[in-house]
Amino acid sequence: MEAFSIGTIDIVIVAVYLLFIIWWGIKNGKSTDAQSYFLAGRSMPWWVVGLSLFAASISSTTLIGQSGDAYHTGLAVFNYNLTGIIVMVFFAVFLLPLYIRSKVFTIPEFLERRFDKRSRYYFSAICIVGNIFLDAAGALYAAALIIKLVLPEVDLHLIIVVFAIIAASYTIPGGLSSAINAELIQAVVLILGSVLLTYFCFSQGGDYFFNLWANDDILVKLIRPLSDNATPWLGLIVGMPVLGIYFWANNQTLVQRVLSAKTIDEGRKGVIFTGFLTMSTLFIIAVPGLIARNLFPGLEKPDMVYPNMVMQLMPVGLLGVMLAALLSALTSTISAILNSTSTLFTMDFYAQITKEADAKKLVLVGKIASCIIIILAALWAPQIGKFGSLLKYYQEMLSYIAPPIVAAFLLGIFNKRVNGSGAFIGLISGFLIALLLLFYKNAIFGDLHFLLMVPFLLIFSMMVIYVASLFFEVPKMQALIDTTFSFIDLKEEYVILRRTAWYKNYQIWAAILLVLSAFIWIIF
Repeated sequence: MEAFSIGTIDIVIVAVYLLFIIWWGIKNGKSTDAQSYFLAGRSMPWWVVGLSLFAASISSTTLIGQSGDAYHTGLAVFNYNLTGIIVMVFFAVFLLPLYIRSKVFTIPEFLERRFDKRSRYYFSAICIVGNIFLDAAGALYAAALIIKLVLPEVDLHLIIVVFAIIAASYTIPGGLSSAINAELIQAVVLILGSVLLTYFCFSQGGDYFFNLWANDDILVKLIRPLSDNATPWLGLIVGMPVLGIYFWANNQTLVQRVLSAKTIDEGRKGVIFTGFLTMSTLFIIAVPGLIARNLFPGLEKPDMVYPNMVMQLMPVGLLGVMLAALLSALTSTISAILNSTSTLFTMDFYAQITKEADAKKLVLVGKIASCIIIILAALWAPQIGKFGSLLKYYQEMLSYIAPPIVAAFLLGIFNKRVNGSGAFIGLISGFLIALLLLFYKNAIFGDLHFLLMVPFLLIFSMMVIYVASLFFEVPKMQALIDTTFSFIDLKEEYVILRRTAWYKNYQIWAAILLVLSAFIWIIF
């Protein structure tokens, strides 16, 4: 692996930044009670929710994985983000009000409100395992790849341990408040740093991008043929939205930030704000990754393209800022996963088993759980290198586990006949199918793209949930309050928003977001 030199001033900038983030996170932490520690007191305004959500979502799979995928296959990888923006609007309109009104701490807790404890325990366990072995381990591995470029002689395991300690040092003492307040700084640094990198990338290789554009090259196309190995066009319609709903609307790590909003309206505006920020990743992550094909041809691992751009394109001083931005994305992701996973364990398992536990005991258990979680993630992280592309590793695993869970949520919210027994049978059936695919995918689906497998798994799970529900009694009315969609609520809300100033109306901003998304699909 090629090593790059880094000046003293850049090292000082990175060190000062990391120390500041730790201090800032600890200073703004709240751990007096469970609501403060796990949900920041449900007091966050929309812009805090939006910035925090964006920082937590720009994980290793986005920054390292998407730029690497753009390097390898072109701009089509941005479809994940663009489809995600459509999903954010869907989430803000239909699901978010139910989550906040039901006053849940965790998304699996919402499943219990709608169905029963079995669904809650199953989903929570799946989330905990996924958070540790997919998300947290992936973020630690990505951080280690970057430092390995600068200091190739340092052991990979040691780097992983150091990053685990940095993220844990402020997240464990201060809870979600620490994580969110650190993420505000990290989001700003990440955006500014990425804009700088994009500028230097265009100044040295912009001609390559404009030549591809002028020649209508497949690399600059978002809509690809059905035979495309990266993102077949049908996958955009039948596969990506399902993964998007799981990522943005069922994912405790991200939704926990929305649950911290002080009102439904603030939460919605925060999600829409995140949509606008996510749109910028086309220009600050995907396009630079594509330009790097010409700047750094023949990289053995596409995942190394973003670290290469940072190390080779940024001048002294700004290199330190960019490394700080890069580490921002990674530490904020680890921090977010750490807090959300400890919340899942504490509220979905410990608090249910130990009913007499007071608020202080719950916070203590949350802190202990965080320590165990970060240790497990650090132990697994070195194994990820065996899976090739970080993005492929993440998306393919997600395509197996997400459809049954999305099916349970969608049917539960939009169909009042579905009940707890049907949902649990569907979730378990989906899990067994996922295990089968893990070992026998080629025998069942052949070479079918994983995005095209998703609708089969979703429809199968929906059919099982609905048909199984018919063999059990109709859900009690109590289970349907604040857990199912109501057209009456939507109409009442529309009437209220018509009297609101346009710039305060989240629906106007959601419509603008959808129009811009369509515009990008048309252009590319």
